[in-house]
Amino acid sequence: MSTKGGLNAWIVLSGLVILLTALNIASAVFAPVAFALFLIALLWPFQKRLQASMPQLLALLVSILVLVVAFAGFAALIAWGFGRVGRWGLANFGRFQALYDRAAMWLEAQGIVVASLWADHFNVGWLLGIMQKFTGHVNTTLSFWIIVLVYVILGLLEVEGTARKIKALPDGATVRLLSEGSRQTAVKIRRYMAVRTLMSLLTGMLVWGFAALFGLPLAREWGVIAFSLNYIPFIGPFIATLFPTLLAMVDLESWEAVIAVFAGLNVIQFVVGSYVEPRLSGTALAMSPFLVLFSIFLWTFLWGLPGTFIGVPITVAVLTFCAEHPATHWLAVMFGPPDDNGQSGVAREHA
Repeated sequence: MSTKGGLNAWIVLSGLVILLTALNIASAVFAPVAFALFLIALLWPFQKRLQASMPQLLALLVSILVLVVAFAGFAALIAWGFGRVGRWGLANFGRFQALYDRAAMWLEAQGIVVASLWADHFNVGWLLGIMQKFTGHVNTTLSFWIIVLVYVILGLLEVEGTARKIKALPDGATVRLLSEGSRQTAVKIRRYMAVRTLMSLLTGMLVWGFAALFGLPLAREWGVIAFSLNYIPFIGPFIATLFPTLLAMVDLESWEAVIAVFAGLNVIQFVVGSYVEPRLSGTALAMSPFLVLFSIFLWTFLWGLPGTFIGVPITVAVLTFCAEHPATHWLAVMFGPPDDNGQSGVAREHA
């Protein structure tokens, strides 16, 4: 019995490795589909309400227009925030150079030579390579979103037809798994994005107020950057605290003030992310913090930046479907955080 169980485990593990390898190799195919399904889950209720009062194609046009405007506005906001910070950094390059010189002198006094390392690794060729990679990423990103948009249009047209096909399947267990799993996944993704957006707004406002209180330049820009990066759990908030701290190192006169800025920004991120957000999201989106961080790194490795953003929603979807099937329900139970009685949120929902 144990030999058979071990063989089954190896088969499952091998299948998982093959699946992840395929997702990595064919990321240009699978990543746009995943993003399109994610956006369809967000847009479908809006599309459905529109179809009740206007023709389907007109409702689709309005839905896509709303999506494009929302994405364009979000992209413009990010470009404005980072652009302002970049211009401020170029205008104050001398202050950063002075900070670097002081740090280099201190390190050299400790026996660590920085100048040779800088010359070996950070030169004109390195800068040109960075610029070429950035240009390539911009072109790739535009192509990616065009493909996603096409998938979203086609998917919104086929939602109702796909639902009818699922209900017509002969196996009742399969019908329940697909229909209820899809419905629950869409509900949880919409809730996830609603809570994440609300928490991003709160984080951005708090960071803005904190930066203004400390007299840091670009307080509004730091708030916008914190808002935008908060959509990426763990990694985004860390970057949003790192940038203002670097600015504080050249703008404030004491290391105590710099440490206070770094600590204050991290307190904001911790309170919002670890205290306020879990109480708003509830058990429906409850996941192990280990799984959240693992999913971010896994999907970033597989798909790059798109995977960083969509990694957690994909994990939410996988766990939701696992919870609907008896053979995989234990996975949803294991990776949901326990409550006071040691029972996971998923287990409570199905009790």
